[in-house]
Amino acid sequence: MENLHPEAFHPADHIQDLQYFGEFGGVNPSISDSSTYTFLSAKTMFDTFEGNAEGCYLYSRHSSPMNLYLGQALAAMEGTTGANVTASGMGAITSVLLQLCASGDQIVSSRTIYGGTYAFMKNVLPKWQIQTHFVDITKLDVVEAAITPQTKILYCETVSNPLLEVADIQGLALLAKKYNLKLVVDNTFSPLQVAPAQWGADVVIHSLTKFINGSSDTVGGVICSSQEFINDLRNVNDGACMLLGPTMDSLRSASILKNLRTLHIRMKQHSHNALYLATRFEEDGLKVVYPGLQSHPSHALFTRQMNSEYGYGGMMTLDVGTLDRANALMELMQHNNLGYLAVSLGFYKTLFSAPGTSTSSEIPLDEQHEMGLTDGLIRFSIGLDNDIERTYQKMSDCMRQLGIL
Repeated sequence: MENLHPEAFHPADHIQDLQYFGEFGGVNPSISDSSTYTFLSAKTMFDTFEGNAEGCYLYSRHSSPMNLYLGQALAAMEGTTGANVTASGMGAITSVLLQLCASGDQIVSSRTIYGGTYAFMKNVLPKWQIQTHFVDITKLDVVEAAITPQTKILYCETVSNPLLEVADIQGLALLAKKYNLKLVVDNTFSPLQVAPAQWGADVVIHSLTKFINGSSDTVGGVICSSQEFINDLRNVNDGACMLLGPTMDSLRSASILKNLRTLHIRMKQHSHNALYLATRFEEDGLKVVYPGLQSHPSHALFTRQMNSEYGYGGMMTLDVGTLDRANALMELMQHNNLGYLAVSLGFYKTLFSAPGTSTSSEIPLDEQHEMGLTDGLIRFSIGLDNDIERTYQKMSDCMRQLGIL
């Protein structure tokens, strides 16, 4: 795909420009509450099975009107020609990996990724004789050294879970092109802020459960790529999305599509609040990691790749030294109504967890320590608090009670 400077790409405008009318003129598209669809002629059903009857629907595992509407909006957001929504983020990830790899193939992946993705690559894919090499994705020379003739995919997260490492997507895209690989990027932590396809990524994945939906009431995923690849995923004979069945329900698609309309507003507030807290806590002498801080090793890289109006994102980490202190702080913050001790991210309230014992627990302890995932690390998904100074003061009070500040 063509590389564009991010300032020339306005994803929120592309979403806003899409306009769907409901069946009776509603400002929201009508939900087709059906698993199967009728035909007036057998010939039309045959043509639909063959993919030659545009606008006709056969069975909701193949496609449904609402899923296609949501897919079009997300493709517009990422600047790709196609998209396919799935029932979960893992449904998107596993489908892409199995579509692109066969027995004997290899993947080069970032070592710091979501625990479920790591577990699938490490423990499940070897059953199909597909091996993964986990590397420090921030070092392009290390990535290149791991590539073999069997490598088919470079895999990374734009901002890694949970260490918030930043991938050089353009640099990785050049490596992928050099070795005829597919660059697959999970962009869950940075919707709107970074558009990986504009920097050369072949496939962009999101867990729609997180920031894009934003209300922690729906599980979903999406694959954004060329229409050709999306068609491959939907192929009735060998398409992973078709045959593995990670189908999103139409009611959930409708809910996510509505929430997508406010994503640009929410991401600005998430970013504003996270930058404020990260800056203040760093000034207090705490060990904070946030891409918006100049102390972040990839601050300049993120700045170069970002759509500046959406900021540096809502994800922040704070290392308080030990797991006991981390747990005590999270419990006290929850007691003081500062957020929830819960996994996931992108909610209107702040969510916090110790990833070493939760979302990254699939990664063995020795590998956690090698990558820098410490016992006392807390991952924050900063919420939409109106008065972030008040939040900072209340969090600081909790830390003082526990001797952290």
